[in-house]
Amino acid sequence: MKSLALVVITKNAQSTLRQCLESVPFALDKVVVDSGSQDGTIEIAKSLGARVFEREWQGYGLQKKMATELSQCDWVLSLDSDEALSPELQSEIQAWLEKDEATSAPAYRFARLSFHMGRWIRHGGWYPDWQVRLFDRRRAAWSEDVIHEKVIADRVGQFSNPILHWVFRDLSHQVETNNRYSSLGALALAKKGRSFSLFHLLTKPWVKFFETYVWKRGFLDGRPGFIIAVGAAYSVFLKWAKLGENLARRDETPS
Repeated sequence: MKSLALVVITKNAQSTLRQCLESVPFALDKVVVDSGSQDGTIEIAKSLGARVFEREWQGYGLQKKMATELSQCDWVLSLDSDEALSPELQSEIQAWLEKDEATSAPAYRFARLSFHMGRWIRHGGWYPDWQVRLFDRRRAAWSEDVIHEKVIADRVGQFSNPILHWVFRDLSHQVETNNRYSSLGALALAKKGRSFSLFHLLTKPWVKFFETYVWKRGFLDGRPGFIIAVGAAYSVFLKWAKLGENLARRDETPS
C-alpha cells in the first residue's frame, strides 16, 4: 500500500482549512506551510494533527516546492486551502492507494469544480479545470513559477472525480484576488522580458471576455457567468496596465 502526505500552503485560511484537511482522513502525514496568517489558521491546522511550518512567502511555485520537501511520504497530495476532495474522489484515491505502485504514473490530475455566487460553475473555462495535484515526489516536482505553477512530470494519469473548490468568499474577495493575481501576472511578464503593448492593453481584455462568456459558454452559468467573464477581462486589463506602470517606474529610477 502506498503512503500519502497531504500538503497545504496557507495564509488567513481559517474559513476553509478545516474542510480541506478533514477531506483527506487517510493521509499519513499532513503538512501546512503558513506565510503569516493572523487569524486562526495555525490553531485549526494543529488541532487537526497537521505539522505546521512558518515560511516567508516565496511565490506559489517555490512555496509549494518547499512544502513538498517537508512531507514524510513519497506520494504527495497538494491541495489549496480552499479546496477539498469530494466524497467520491476520497473513495477513488483510497482504492488507488491499495494498487501496486509499479503500475502508477508519476503524477495524476483531477477536474476541479468551483463554487461561486451560490452555485457550482460548470462553464466559462472553470470546469473541468484540470489540476495535477497528486504525484510521486521522487519522479515529479513543482515548477518555481511565481504564479500559474505546475507539477512537472513526464507522464500524467487521471482520476474520474473532482476536487471541490470554494474559490471566493464573495465578490469583494473576487476583486481582491484579481488585483493580486494581476500584479503577479505583470511581474511574470516582466521576468520574461515582455514589453508594454497598448494594443494588448486594448484588445486582450475583450478577447478574454469573448473566450470566457461566449466560446467557453459562460452564459450558461447565468448572472455568475457574466460577472466571472467581466472579472476575467478586467484582470487581464490590470495585468497589462501594471506591466506598463512597473516598466515606467523602472525607467524612471536613477541608475
